[in-house]
Amino acid sequence: MIRRITARLLSVLALLAALAGISLPAHADPADIDAAARGVVRVVVAARDGGELYAVSHGSGFAVTAETIVTNAHVVGEAMGDPRLVIGIVPSEGGEAVYGRVIAMSPRNDLALLRTTSPLRLAPLTLSGLTPQGAGAVTAIGYPMNVDQAQGLEMADIFRAQPPVTSQGFLSGRRPSREFDTLLHTAPIARGNSGGPLVDQCGRVIGVNSFGTESAGTEAEFFFAVSIRELLPFLRANSVTPTVNSLPCRSLAELEESERTLEQNRQAEAQRRAQAEEAALAQRRTEMRRDIEYGVIDERANGLALALVLLMVGFAGAGFAYDAHRRGVMQHRRIGGAVALGAVVLAVVAWAMRPSFAEIEERLEEQLRAQMDAERANGDTGVIAAAASGELTCVLDVARSRVVGEPLESLPLQWRSDGCVNGRTQYGLASGEWTRIFVPEEDQSVSINRFDPATGEYVVDRFLLDRDAMIAAREARAQFQAPACGAGLEAAGAFGAQQARIAASLPASPNERLVYQCASGRVAAEE
Repeated sequence: MIRRITARLLSVLALLAALAGISLPAHADPADIDAAARGVVRVVVAARDGGELYAVSHGSGFAVTAETIVTNAHVVGEAMGDPRLVIGIVPSEGGEAVYGRVIAMSPRNDLALLRTTSPLRLAPLTLSGLTPQGAGAVTAIGYPMNVDQAQGLEMADIFRAQPPVTSQGFLSGRRPSREFDTLLHTAPIARGNSGGPLVDQCGRVIGVNSFGTESAGTEAEFFFAVSIRELLPFLRANSVTPTVNSLPCRSLAELEESERTLEQNRQAEAQRRAQAEEAALAQRRTEMRRDIEYGVIDERANGLALALVLLMVGFAGAGFAYDAHRRGVMQHRRIGGAVALGAVVLAVVAWAMRPSFAEIEERLEEQLRAQMDAERANGDTGVIAAAASGELTCVLDVARSRVVGEPLESLPLQWRSDGCVNGRTQYGLASGEWTRIFVPEEDQSVSINRFDPATGEYVVDRFLLDRDAMIAAREARAQFQAPACGAGLEAAGAFGAQQARIAASLPASPNERLVYQCASGRVAAEE
């Protein structure tokens, strides 16, 4: 009854929040929770009855490396004191159950570390490096016994791979116990969930589920998880280096909305800059035209003045020639006539050489072209020109990235114009985009790496896939061979089309998107 009332109350609150424009905490991303669930295992304490194994008890655990598992100390404590008992580790998908052994135990804060005795290649979960704040949404992942009982599972079924159960709730704050730091939450857990992870909306571990309150069905139910503040020191004290992510949890939808806003801002800024440049150009044209007009008027006035002076010289020469003619001095007459004729000719030339007002526009365009050519010659080409080819350093743009694992903040990239990366990896060319899809044999993920030489942007989309999807991706990848570097644009285009078949089979959205900005420079490659 209380749960029905609570559900209705939450629905009303959601409606009121929508009407009021208030945003409630976002739901966990199912793809991230599914990816985290693939690293969760069932931890079984079993005994032998003749040649048969039978389960004595079981709990949950999760991988922090491919062969190392975290669980509660109380889940495996019984096996530590009885040599007849063994620990079995059952993966969530594929593979057979294997034996495990305890490599570290801390009863004080109810933590234990197990190591598989046979390879399982588990997908390690990422741990959150942030201390949980507020009342954010959380998800508990594990193997509650009451679900097994409701499904009528037999003992033999417990040793078979089965997906874990997920349940959602909210944090109710930090509530340290007398011995260790715990998180209080409302994501339902039951017997069997002990040792399983409590994850945030990005699937990152923030605690290890341990115990719950006794409510007898009449009071609110709360549950406790060992805090990440206890788990991280425990792992490091036992020489385990987990994947830790301390960045804020952002959904891909939020990231894409941010990208749209960023693009709109870029376009608005480009339009504003274009308008400002257009206004500046118009102002520059006005000022240049005014200067050119003044110059032309001065030149015309100077030409007119010169023509008048020359005419006056011509008249003087003509007068001198007339006087010499009247006096009969023929030599002086010729000199005066030559001066008069030359002065008149030069006056006509000075008049004709004056610039016309039509030249104002011609001079204006010539000056503008010369100025723009000088600006282009001295301008900063920036990242775009730097990224064309050669040794590049790519730096993670955190604001534009969605990071699920532990990010590589910078990476070296040697780019060639034919799509060869680092002198050994050929990228495919499809729809004008350079792309390489990586389908590893060990890791349970597929990455699509894209590089745009025009902008220097390098993007990695990473998909965390289940066992069947990875098998399908590996089979698709095995259908073609990647060309060697330097095979030419035709081979790069064919390779791009082949890779597109893999991309078409992947989910619509990646779990992780890393956006790098690349520019000239070189950093040492990581060992």
